[in-house]
Amino acid sequence: MKKAIYPGSFDPVTLGHIDVIERASKLFDHLTIGVLNNIAKTPLFSTEERVNMLKEATKHIDNVEIKCFGGLTVDFAKECGANAVVRGLRAVTDFEYELQIAQLNRVIDSEIDTVFLITDLKYAYLSSSSVKEVAAYGGDISNFVTPSVEAEVKKKFEGKIKGKE
Repeated sequence: MKKAIYPGSFDPVTLGHIDVIERASKLFDHLTIGVLNNIAKTPLFSTEERVNMLKEATKHIDNVEIKCFGGLTVDFAKECGANAVVRGLRAVTDFEYELQIAQLNRVIDSEIDTVFLITDLKYAYLSSSSVKEVAAYGGDISNFVTPSVEAEVKKKFEGKIKGKE
């Protein structure tokens, strides 16, 4: 059985993430989405909220499971019985960063490979940060996230729209 992980902060999960998840789920028998609990960041959503949003957004994909993790990606991959890490690439700048991480992971554990999937062009501009920024100013994010994620993001910004305080 071919198993892979797709790690990230998913704060929040975007349609670009979903695109990568759907495509990766066709390449592997089992795909574990790893929601990173990164102590260096202050996320908008708790780990539990991000896990729940991902479960809702991926419920149509049978071979996907969602877990949270902290620590090294290669350790999480081993814990999941995976020998591949899936990463999405939007631009050359993503590749430079992701290549360094993939090489580092390979040095830490030579049994773990990284598979890069090029994001669909219609999502090449999209990031969780841009979704949060648009939402913070009261903008329409319906083209960037699923309806359930849109509702959760709007709840977070209720009464806190920048420029309208």
